[in-house]
Amino acid sequence: MSNNKKEQILVSVTGQDRPGLTEQVMNILSESPETQILDMGQANIHSTLALGILIRINEKESGQVMKDLLFKATELNVNIGFSQVKTDEYEAWVKRQGKNRYILMVIGRGLTAEHIGLASKVILDQGFNIDNIRRLTGRMSLENAEQKVRTCFEFSLRGEPRDRQAMQSEFMKLSNKFNIDFSFQKDDMYRRMRRLICFDMDSTLIQAECIDELARRHGVYDQVAAITASAMRGEIDFKESFTRRVKLLKGLDVSVMKDIAEHLPITEGCDRLMEVLKKAGYKIAILSGGFTYFGDFLKRRYGIDYVYANELEVGEDGKLTGNYAGEIVDGHRKAELLKLIAQVENVNLEQTIAVGDGANDLPMISEAGLGIAFHAKPKVVANAQQSINSIGLDAILYFLGFKDSYLGEDGKL
Repeated sequence: MSNNKKEQILVSVTGQDRPGLTEQVMNILSESPETQILDMGQANIHSTLALGILIRINEKESGQVMKDLLFKATELNVNIGFSQVKTDEYEAWVKRQGKNRYILMVIGRGLTAEHIGLASKVILDQGFNIDNIRRLTGRMSLENAEQKVRTCFEFSLRGEPRDRQAMQSEFMKLSNKFNIDFSFQKDDMYRRMRRLICFDMDSTLIQAECIDELARRHGVYDQVAAITASAMRGEIDFKESFTRRVKLLKGLDVSVMKDIAEHLPITEGCDRLMEVLKKAGYKIAILSGGFTYFGDFLKRRYGIDYVYANELEVGEDGKLTGNYAGEIVDGHRKAELLKLIAQVENVNLEQTIAVGDGANDLPMISEAGLGIAFHAKPKVVANAQQSINSIGLDAILYFLGFKDSYLGEDGKL
């Protein structure tokens, strides 16, 4: 090994991207056989390349190598620059690598410079350094804009928030003002290793409350809807409200349930989300305060692995008795079931996801490694670490690190 003194140089290449550029740069760097690549990164925005390479090279050879790179840059019609990195600066950078990393996602139908600027200010105020930014959604067409266009940018952050509660509060204010969403997660191994996802059903997987639909067919909608709304806001005990609502369904013909199931309004993005989750090997569960009949319908449609909901009692005359069978699936029960399924599937709780919209979903949202309030009531959003309010259910894929480019032209794996 040579005893020549070495230096660190950051080589920056920008310009029109072209095949083979990286290879040609590396060929020149390898003219000095002992050149080490300490770090490198590349981004491509609208066919414009930004390539950075941090090298450690013998001082005696660096001048000739840089000269050769400049000649090559002229030949390739790109810009190239060099900056020296002192050893103490490099060592300080290495030590910063030990700091925690977080992922912030900014999601909306369309994001403006104002949105990104305000999010960046929150990041700056909390003392984070932005290591990387990437777009997770596909690029939008200007001539053929889709009706349900969406945009998601992922910020890779390094450091620790100075005041996480204050940060979450600022993001919530921005979310409410601009109808955009923010997801802030620690970038640890569990974020990329989720294995079990548990959904509420009514107003989450479907855009309806099944008990309200049954009540509408039975002519008692107003009474039932009032109790439902109060329960979902957390104003009355779920078990009491459930019992009262089911009693109002007494005498309804059970055949009505089939027609309701076949016309359930599926939530935007649900089909895409379910197909990707199944192909990616996730276990999927419905944990619902609604009814087993409708949960089983969705189970057959999507290949869902577990359904736990409430069973309506049917009399010999084929009509609902106004009673239910078994234990009520309330908020406490949902949290218990999440832990039970995780145990059965040998999944760490940090690898679980829970998604819901109502107050009775908060226990499982709090228990899961990743809890998401989806188009939820204000109380639920305020108490959940993550929320989605601006786009469809398939936004969850971005929370899990999926990019549209992973999923192909049709948005599928």
